[in-house]
Amino acid sequence: MKRFATAALAALLLLTAACTAGPDDGDDDGQTPAPEPSQAPGGRWQPRPGTAWQWQLTEKLDTSVKVLVYDVDGFNTTKEQVAGLRAAGRRTICYISTGAWEDFRSDADAFPKPLLGEGNGWEGERWLDIRQTAALEPLMAKRFDMCREKGFDAVEPDNMDGYKNQTGFPLTADHQLTYNRLIARLAHDRGMAVGLKNDLDQIPQLVGDFDFAVNEQCAQYEECDSLTPFIKAGKAVFHVEYERSTSEFCDRSRELKLSSMEKKYGLGPWRKPC
Repeated sequence: MKRFATAALAALLLLTAACTAGPDDGDDDGQTPAPEPSQAPGGRWQPRPGTAWQWQLTEKLDTSVKVLVYDVDGFNTTKEQVAGLRAAGRRTICYISTGAWEDFRSDADAFPKPLLGEGNGWEGERWLDIRQTAALEPLMAKRFDMCREKGFDAVEPDNMDGYKNQTGFPLTADHQLTYNRLIARLAHDRGMAVGLKNDLDQIPQLVGDFDFAVNEQCAQYEECDSLTPFIKAGKAVFHVEYERSTSEFCDRSRELKLSSMEKKYGLGPWRKPC
């Protein structure tokens, strides 16, 4: 699993509002403004390829970054902060873990112990038995209700590729497809867009179910071409690298029309976009 666990940090660091920038769809370094968002069937938001974004899950929320999209922690970001971003012309994505249990979340006790599998490598987190959709659906529905009630435009569900990891459960690709489609439906039923997080091997089957993609380190692992079905479908790919400098991946990102930036593993406010 190629992602940084912001779990312990996010639990300790409450996001609070900083100075709010005025509406501006461009990037903060003088780049060409990002495209205007489009609408998917049914009226929900669907970001287009090349849309500039910020991904911040820890530290004091910096709302001064001049990009259209903010991807922030669903639990720690307040309704007032989301409203402030909306008033400034931003779109907001609600980060929620849907494939792993986190012991520091306010609803942790609601998860029955039989759903909890092996640790996923990050403190306080354990894989979920995604085969148990009857038990998981109401739990995830409540989380998505929270995102909707706070005013988010979309959801970024994390840990969406358990079947490729040592979870403690005999998960298959079919189990993952079923669960990921359930997650997409829960978001769409609430009028929110939803992104496919990593899970590159199942993009051909899932590109029609998701409104955008979120990827970590496709350049480092030479996998970025796998994301092109989203671009061809007119859907944004929000991409970060942690161990490669922008000089190493931005040229290719521009060719592929990825929304790419360099971030530090802590996923604080610092960013270096392409």
